[in-house]
Amino acid sequence: MEWLCGPDLPFWVANQTLHTDSPDLPKCFQLSVLSWLPCIYLWAVCPIYLFYLKRSNRDYIMMSIMNRIKTALGLLLSIVCWTDLFYTFHELRQEHSQPPIYLITPLVLGMTMMLATFLIQYERLHGVQSSGVLFIFWFLSVLCAIVPFRSKILQASSQSEVTDKLRFTTFYFYFGLVVCELILCCFNEKPPLFSSVVTDPNPCPETTAGFLSTITFWWFTSMAIKGYKMPLETKDLWSLKERDSSKITVPKLLKEWEKELTKAKSEVNPSSQAVYSKPPPSTTNHIGGGGESSPDEVEVLLSNPKAASRQPSFLRALIRAFGPYFLIGSAFKLLQDVITFINPQLLRMLILFTKQKGAPDWWGYSLAFLMFFTAFLQTLILHQHFQYCFVTGMNVRTAIIGAIYRKSLVITNAAKRSSTVGEVVNLMSVDAQRFMDLTTFLNMLWSAPLQIMLALYFLWQNLGPSVLAGVAVMIMLIPLNAVIAMKTRAYQVEQMQYKDSRIKLMNEILNGIKVLKLYAWENSFKEKVLAIRQKELQVLRKTAYLGALSTMAWTSAPFLVALTSFAVYVTVDEKNTLDAEKAFVSLSLFNILRFPLNMLPQVISSIVQASVSLKRIQNFLSHDELDPNSVDRKNTAAEFSVTVVNGKFSWAKEDPPVLHNINMMVPNGSLLAVVGHVGCGKSSLLSALLGEVEKLEGEVSIRGSVAYVPQQAWIQNATLRDNILFGKPYNEQKYQCVLEACALTPDLEVLPGGDMTEIGEKGINLSGGQRQRVSLARALYSDTDVYLLDDPLSAVDAHVAKHIFDNLVGPEGVLKGKTRILVTHGISFLPQVDNIIVMVDGRVSEMGSYQELLKQNGAFAEFLRNYAVEDIVEEEEATEELIQDEELFPDDALSNHTDMVENEPVINETKRDFIRQISIISADGENPRSRSVRRHGCSQRKHSEQQEKKKPQDMQKLIQTETMETGRVKAKVYLEYAKAVGILLSVLICFLYGCQSAAAIGANIWLSQWTNDALTNQTQENVHMRVGVYAALGIAQGVLLLVNCLLCRAYCMLRAAKLTHRNMLEGVLRAPQAFFESTPTGRLLNRFSKDVDAIDSHIPDNIDIWMRTF
Repeated sequence: MEWLCGPDLPFWVANQTLHTDSPDLPKCFQLSVLSWLPCIYLWAVCPIYLFYLKRSNRDYIMMSIMNRIKTALGLLLSIVCWTDLFYTFHELRQEHSQPPIYLITPLVLGMTMMLATFLIQYERLHGVQSSGVLFIFWFLSVLCAIVPFRSKILQASSQSEVTDKLRFTTFYFYFGLVVCELILCCFNEKPPLFSSVVTDPNPCPETTAGFLSTITFWWFTSMAIKGYKMPLETKDLWSLKERDSSKITVPKLLKEWEKELTKAKSEVNPSSQAVYSKPPPSTTNHIGGGGESSPDEVEVLLSNPKAASRQPSFLRALIRAFGPYFLIGSAFKLLQDVITFINPQLLRMLILFTKQKGAPDWWGYSLAFLMFFTAFLQTLILHQHFQYCFVTGMNVRTAIIGAIYRKSLVITNAAKRSSTVGEVVNLMSVDAQRFMDLTTFLNMLWSAPLQIMLALYFLWQNLGPSVLAGVAVMIMLIPLNAVIAMKTRAYQVEQMQYKDSRIKLMNEILNGIKVLKLYAWENSFKEKVLAIRQKELQVLRKTAYLGALSTMAWTSAPFLVALTSFAVYVTVDEKNTLDAEKAFVSLSLFNILRFPLNMLPQVISSIVQASVSLKRIQNFLSHDELDPNSVDRKNTAAEFSVTVVNGKFSWAKEDPPVLHNINMMVPNGSLLAVVGHVGCGKSSLLSALLGEVEKLEGEVSIRGSVAYVPQQAWIQNATLRDNILFGKPYNEQKYQCVLEACALTPDLEVLPGGDMTEIGEKGINLSGGQRQRVSLARALYSDTDVYLLDDPLSAVDAHVAKHIFDNLVGPEGVLKGKTRILVTHGISFLPQVDNIIVMVDGRVSEMGSYQELLKQNGAFAEFLRNYAVEDIVEEEEATEELIQDEELFPDDALSNHTDMVENEPVINETKRDFIRQISIISADGENPRSRSVRRHGCSQRKHSEQQEKKKPQDMQKLIQTETMETGRVKAKVYLEYAKAVGILLSVLICFLYGCQSAAAIGANIWLSQWTNDALTNQTQENVHMRVGVYAALGIAQGVLLLVNCLLCRAYCMLRAAKLTHRNMLEGVLRAPQAFFESTPTGRLLNRFSKDVDAIDSHIPDNIDIWMRTF
């Protein structure tokens, strides 16, 4: 460096730097290394950062006062640096020769400050509110300027007069400006000018947090303080960041998956395969001529199996969607792994410092500060790594669940046969969760081998070949941990099976609790549940045994490795002495080894599990989907709303057709009735119009939006009003009209909370007719163009069916002017429809108006013969009930029904003709169903009158909100758990934990005494005693830990779990019936599933971890 700094300015002087009580770095080192280090960083990062900013799509930020100040300070810094440069030129002209360093350093600094000023403005134009790149640059600049700052003060104080006044002044200007830039860089700029307005009342502060706040998680402080002051509730949590929401993550994954599907289809090479495909059925009337294939063609092997079409890779889609973000966390992990091994080297230097008598004190302070700083830096980097991993895992899980849910809505009926509802639920819960769990520690797959290799390298340098003995112990422990993990997993599967059986039985008990209490079967079913629970506890006990072994192996691994390594080291050669440096540096390296050695087999096991889940998800997402273009939604025909031409449909491509030669044209605003015997294809026809079956031939087109009312009503677990609105905005007038048309007004008077009554899962607290009317109301409120009604009137009483037809479906109903396709068995409504389709064996047998079909005396007449008698009886009953139930329906509804009965001479006469022909009903016998219906109507009316009286008291929420204990856990809870464990056993467990900690402390003290032998040259005299006692203390620690875990987990904690579950079960079974009416089944099942699992597994683990901290 003499050519750069000259002979008068040496680059390094050891006596001036290290071996002095007042250290100082040489001026050449300050002007070169310390000055250039921040500049090298900024110029190296700048190209990548500019490329990143160019690709970001954020809007620019208006120039604020703070931005102007930062820009002005950057220009001033450039001027200060150029001043030094021009002053050097001036000195050269005055023939005062200066080394080249005085020209190069100002030039480099000046150009770097210009670059920093340019970045300030470039970031503003690209919407960067807080710059991490510039913060690190200004921080490095201040850090590197501290040494010259101190050096110049010492130089000025030691001299009577400052020799180089200009450079002295410019440096302090430079230092002050850099400090100001660093302070300003800690604050955020305003949001971009055209950024979207934040309407979220509780946005996540992470989105607007600066660089310093992000790396220290300072933005989370307000939540931590709030949680300390008061219990947190759901409303206190911030909203999710937009980039982590499902509307961003799910389309991102689906986009990459679509690319994979497209690529897989495009890579199919038909010429390389010999594939037999059955020719499509002939659509002509030709006979023979090779219309049938020979049986030999049925089975043809692929000529080249390897050339078969490539399966789309779901893994590649995941990597492309979330890999780049995850790689940022991997970079943090790599940096953290490297920094981890700095502390053992600093520890070595600190131990060497303690051995040197005349070493300056500042060595020790510096080493201690460096150890603290590296640990602090390691913590910051590690938690940034975990933040990226956790967020990636959450995004992967969200995207997988969204993709599976979306796929489950569009898969074909053939695919539904192979993929059951249970499998879909497992894919979204278990398999998606496995990916989230794996993502957290996936980096250990490469990080663990790296850490092991680095640790072994440093151990080899420290102990030499003796470290191989410790490596052998580690290799022996790996299969032990793997076997324990595999057996534990098998036991977990078995435990889950017993838990599923127990929860299933509890579900049946809670659903049939009325019958259970009626027959006093509580004890019988309690014994059944406890028998399953006993088997579950036996499996948990086996798991506890393995867990105790695993915990002992986990805790004892570093000690066993250290023991074998130290023992071999001191016995193979008499010259080997175990001093403090070798012992404690090796121990720190062995402790570093513990985490990767235990995590590696678990990560590999998790990868195997995730690979199984990956294959399951990939197979499910590869299922065929329903063709969205099978129904033409862009029908522009002005006359017809629904058109089917030569339609042939089947539920699966390989199945025979269920609908043949379907031709139908439904005019706008007309009412079409579809009738036929059971199983003739009426519901299949509606499914074909919805596009839910395979279209083999023909064309289907529907103009406008569609509402569908299925035979089995689908009800949400929400209020009655929410079930009807279904996400639509509430309109009072429209809503009341819908309720009236669907005959729901009388039901609201019966329900305790009116339309705000909470409806249970699957509408369990509604009758079948009520569920069907809610489904009709939902379709009516949606206000669509076409209504497909799949026999909605069959689930309601006859008089209610007439009311619904008159006020909703019929020619004078609310839906007049809308296109309606009604599947029905009620022939009393058929005279009022515009057209009728008669289905026979999947074909349209007849089509026309009621009078036309009646005259043809074909399939429609046969249909009337089958249903006329029953229908006329129901009609008579309905007429009687209408007269009796005037309180239930308004006058206009009654008049409509009466008019309908009076204005139907044709249908009434036709029915009576059929009755006279087949002579089924006796003239003098009263129909018993009529009596029952009348009694029902009477009782219903009385119930309604009583309900009106009780209305003020009952208008409250049936199911109260679940309450939860908040704040600190009361001492009574701990005492109850201790009683369940056993007071004496609890004291014994605490004592054993104390003995274990005493053994661990004793081993460390003994090791320190052992290392002191090197100072007194007694290493060989006491070697066997030292090794033996050290081994005994370590083994005692392991044995105590094993006994403690077995006693704690396998006996005491399971005893507490057994007693707690038994007491809870007895308490629930002995509760009065009112308790079950006001408590949801799901809440009780949660207590017996999630909370019991916490008592079984989580509480023992947490107690073990807490006790081992002492």
